[in-house]
Amino acid sequence: MLGMDQGVVEEWLSEFKTLPESSVSSYATSLKEKGSLVPALYKVIRENYSDLLEPVCHQLFEFYRSGEPRLQRFTLQFLPELVWSYLSVTAGRDPHCSGCIEALLLGIYNLEIIDKDGQSKVLSFTIPSLSKPSLYHEPSSFGSLALTEGALANHGLSRVVYSGPHLQRETFTAQNRFEVLTFLMLCYNAALSYMSTSSLHSLCQLSSRVSICGYPRQQVRRYKGISSRLMVTSEFLVQLITGIHFALCNGDVDLASTALDDVLYRAQLDLFPEALLVGNAIKSSLHGASLKSNKEGIRSIQVEITPTASRISRNAVTSLSIRGHRWKRHESQEETVDSPDSCPTGSIPEISVTGVSGERLVNGEALRSRMEGEALGGSTEVGVDPRGQEVRRQKSVRRHLEDGTPSAGRVQF
Repeated sequence: MLGMDQGVVEEWLSEFKTLPESSVSSYATSLKEKGSLVPALYKVIRENYSDLLEPVCHQLFEFYRSGEPRLQRFTLQFLPELVWSYLSVTAGRDPHCSGCIEALLLGIYNLEIIDKDGQSKVLSFTIPSLSKPSLYHEPSSFGSLALTEGALANHGLSRVVYSGPHLQRETFTAQNRFEVLTFLMLCYNAALSYMSTSSLHSLCQLSSRVSICGYPRQQVRRYKGISSRLMVTSEFLVQLITGIHFALCNGDVDLASTALDDVLYRAQLDLFPEALLVGNAIKSSLHGASLKSNKEGIRSIQVEITPTASRISRNAVTSLSIRGHRWKRHESQEETVDSPDSCPTGSIPEISVTGVSGERLVNGEALRSRMEGEALGGSTEVGVDPRGQEVRRQKSVRRHLEDGTPSAGRVQF
């Protein structure tokens, strides 16, 4: 550790000790202006044998115990690095080097599981119902749900999941280690929008190292840290994936994507269904999306926009849309019938009939001339038996139009 960084840390340690209680709020605001303080504290935490590690951990615990939200968030930003330092020392079987870090983690845990009155907290979470609209979905986008007896009985009911009360812990054991660490990561994820980019990078590094240490992928990643496998739980990996999801949209995309792949790799090896479900869901939702590094501006998570009312009404099948469809189909049929060029059986062939006198008459021309003559009071002269000759011609024309075969008479195309 350089002398300059050590001087910055020592000055920070001395400032808070002499700070009056009325100036805590203004002091918390001024911490953002000290750009060299956070990198120096990271170096102290990574050096397990540093003389400044114990006073730094004590000061961070005082920040958290003060109750000032900005000081608590200042301590939480170092939580991923503290967790990795503790796990790496535990895997190295040298617990004496992590005594101060262990005390800090247990202190934060014991402060978070109780409320202001000293009573145990019970955390609750309401599972969204598919029958009610939310930020992530519209009920109409799922189509018509089956109206079964069970669906009607559960309609409008919301399921609430409770967590707690949690027991206070004085020491870490193999049984409660990841129970405490999982709860601490839950507190960290609750303040993700306030975390700095360096904290998100530390979270991604923690996720990758926990997942690949002791496995063949460690050689692929070329990580030369500890080589022993770390025992993890599915709940702990789910909390890591939650933070990685935020880092994908607001931090280093490449580092977060690598961390997500490593966590899914470990979840597949250990057959953790919860971690596989959440990780693959996030990976599928981000497939093909353009993720950018959002180091400045508003912190957020990219989600698919709920369909608007116009999109839903255009695709929905209603009685009005059915009537409109029928009207359009009826109008198209009328236009087809009225069109002179539209004929389903093709054009009617022009038939010429040879009369008795030898002249050729077009379809129905002989009958039309006879009717005109009768209307004028005259008679039609067609030779021998004109009435029978005209009837035979009409029958031959009608037979041709009905079955398309020429008759034995004198009909020619």
